[in-house]
Formats: sequence, structure tokens, C-alpha cells
Amino acid sequence: MRIVANIIIASLVAIGLNACNQQPENNKEKESEAITYEKDKQASDQSMKSTTEDVPDSEYSFGTLPYQFDDLEPYIDHKTMRLHYGKHHKGYYKKFLNAIENSDAQGRSIIEILKNVSQYSNGLRNNGGGYYNHWLFWHSLTPESGQKPGELLSTAIDDAFGSFDAFKETFNSAAASQFGSGWAWLILSDEGNLVVTSTPNQDNPVMDVSKINGMPILALDVWEHAYYLKYNNKRTSYIENFWKLVDWGKVDQRYKKAINQQEIFTP
Repeated sequence: MRIVANIIIASLVAIGLNACNQQPENNKEKESEAITYEKDKQASDQSMKSTTEDVPDSEYSFGTLPYQFDDLEPYIDHKTMRLHYGKHHKGYYKKFLNAIENSDAQGRSIIEILKNVSQYSNGLRNNGGGYYNHWLFWHSLTPESGQKPGELLSTAIDDAFGSFDAFKETFNSAAASQFGSGWAWLILSDEGNLVVTSTPNQDNPVMDVSKINGMPILALDVWEHAYYLKYNNKRTSYIENFWKLVDWGKVDQRYKKAINQQEIFTP
């Protein structure tokens, strides 16, 4: 019995010593995590600034994001934001500027160009659409989750779709079923109705080549570059998390402008 008791006591002492030895290591791990987070945030802030450093001077503004790259975590990750905004969106913007150079599109508003896009080159169509679509997408998102549509828009959604849940289901279906690359939209149609639609590639409902025309008030990018780093092939998970980021205040403002036939694009 005495031998067993001594073994038990020795084991308890060993466990206690081990716990004491591990405590500083745990503190070091926490300190390391805090330092890493702060470095990542500083890198995010710097990366945001560097993204716009080589943007050309133009009457067509590239525009800055209303949040940092990591502000939409965990639903959209920092790396996706940095690549999507800093590479893809900026790439469309620069190519759009090249496409309109020395063309009769130069000097016209982006809305006017898109409404008559069938008159222009495919390069202008693709890159003008990429420029416009991404601006609307970025300004449809906010880190302040949990928002709801205002009374005016909420009533219009209920009238058009039966309920907000029915609207979401319709929108989710349009986004999930868009074959290949493209976009899902909530628009005020030219007939004055709220409509959910989708477009391929960088087309949008403003364009005269679109199957349904109207003014977009909410956009979702379903190109793979918008979600693949985080969600892989799980587009439906990306779509579902999109609703946690929607800036309904901005969407409300666009709806009010659309019903009053005011131009929405203000980068």
C-alpha cells in the first residue's frame, strides 16, 4: 500500500511540474498569436493602400473599399479579398480604360456606355462590365452583419416575391444555377418591378444585350475567384453566407434612387 501511495504522490508531483512547465509555453503561444494577428492587420492595411498606388488618373474612378480586406472574415477571407479587389477588379478597370481610349465611348458615363454596349467591342463589354459589377458588389457588403431591408424595400420585396424568405430562395437559386462564371442580381426592371435575374461572365442587366433590363440594386459575384480559396466547390455555402454581409442600408438607397430614376453609380 505504501509503495502504491508513493507512486501516486510521485505521479501527482510530476503532473504538477509538467503543468507549471507548460504554462509559460501557453502564454508564449498566446503572445505569438496576438503578434501574428497585429502583423496581419498591419499588412492588410498596407496591402489596401498599395492596391490603389498604381491606379491611373481618370475621370472614371476606381474607388476604394469601405472596409479593410480582413473585415469580412470569416465569411470572405483576407486573401480572397486582396486578390479579388487588387488583381481581378483592378485588372478589369485598367483594361476598361484601355478599351475606351480613342473610342467614341470616352467621356460618356459608365451607365450610358453599358446601356449601349452592343455598339462597342467585346473588350469594352467584358471589362466595362467587370469594372461596374465589382463596384456594385463591394458596396453591397458590410462587416456590420444582421441588417434588414428598410420598410419601403421590404414592402416591395413582399409584394414582388410573397415574402423575404421567398425572395432569398429565388435569389439563391439564380446564383447557384448560373452555369460557369457570372452574377446574380436584384434589379428594378424597366417596367418598375423588382426582379431577380442572373447574367453570364461580366454582363449585367444595364446592358442592352441582357435578357432582362433594369437598374441593379444588389449584386453577387459567383465567379470562382470570388469564393474558391475559402469554399472550394461549395458555391451554395458561399451564397448562404453572403446574406450575413449584405449592406441593406446601401441597397435601400439604391432602390429609392432607382424608383426616382436617379443614377446609382457613384464610386
